[in-house]
Amino acid sequence: MGGNEVLAERARNWGRFARSDAARGWLLVSPTALYALLLLAAPLATVLAFSFWTQDFLDIDRTFTLNNYREALAEPLYRELILRSVLIAGAVTLATVVLAYPIAYFVSFHVRPERKSMWIFLITIPFWTSYLIRVFLWKVILGFNGVVNTSLQGLGLIEEPLSFILYNPNAVVITLAHAFAPFAILPIFVALEKIDRSLLEASRDLGESRITTFFRVTLPLSVPGVAAAVLIVFIPTVGDYVTPRLVGGPDGLMIANMIQTQFLRLNNAPMGATLSVLAMVTVGVISLVFLALLARWLRVKQ
Repeated sequence: MGGNEVLAERARNWGRFARSDAARGWLLVSPTALYALLLLAAPLATVLAFSFWTQDFLDIDRTFTLNNYREALAEPLYRELILRSVLIAGAVTLATVVLAYPIAYFVSFHVRPERKSMWIFLITIPFWTSYLIRVFLWKVILGFNGVVNTSLQGLGLIEEPLSFILYNPNAVVITLAHAFAPFAILPIFVALEKIDRSLLEASRDLGESRITTFFRVTLPLSVPGVAAAVLIVFIPTVGDYVTPRLVGGPDGLMIANMIQTQFLRLNNAPMGATLSVLAMVTVGVISLVFLALLARWLRVKQ
């Protein structure tokens, strides 16, 4: 009887839990959690595990080792590629956000409300074409006989084609800045839309000019959108490998190109996984430092 009473009590407790708000909450969260585990956590765990193994042609030696990390940290080429990737991604992020902010500001403050949806629709038009096609188009535009050089030569501004706009880091920055522009415009636009216009009117009523109102009211209130744009652009551009391969040339290759080489050409998945982990750690540390500095700046402003 004692065992039956315990089972009955457990059944009653389970029934009460199944009818509770907590159970309904778990039921709603569980599909998303399962999705994240299967498609995010499991692949990352697999990559992390591979980074501690070694490979001999097709044979994977699962003996734990740190030799991959020692080699990756000691090899100057890997360090140079990671540093170059961070610098290029930083330049792309800076160029994208600086160019995206005026567009988002114009749409938010100078476009009539009934036409804002049309402007946002126009901003997303580049997504209608393949990313690969857009990269090839920039290759044509920036080429030695491309639109830029032929136009400048036709105007008499240059005598020979410019060599610094293709097959180097400059071409990578230009191409990626164009590709990720909508990702920066949209979060900044959303942040600007949330600003209470009465605050701007109050600033003007207190004698502030448009410029000082922008720097003391509008810009600080739009910082969350700017921060989101920075992270949305910076994180994926560090791992881009298509654009550097097509328009970057030897000096424009990034760490993702070496990861691809390790996996597909050198048949060294553990080293490719090691470089992937190091790149993720680098991006994570930089992002956390950026958010910490941003939070500190906001506290000072308040």
